[in-house]
Amino acid sequence: MNQAAGVQPDRIDVNDAALVTQWADKLAVSELQLKEAVEAVGDKAADVEMHLKGSRSITNDDRVEQLGADR
Repeated sequence: MNQAAGVQPDRIDVNDAALVTQWADKLAVSELQLKEAVEAVGDKAADVEMHLKGSRSITNDDRVEQLGADR
């Protein structure tokens, strides 16, 4: 594909079956979950990933901050 044609690697094109499969595998979700997430938050991959992870997923930095704030 030609990058000038508007293909952006950080975007999820739900109309491209091969890309949907790749993104679903990468994010460990079903293709339906991926499509629903794109519908909910848009096609930006980082936004979709955060939406799918939800509020239950925090980083180690977040955990360290929480432990420090609790003391």
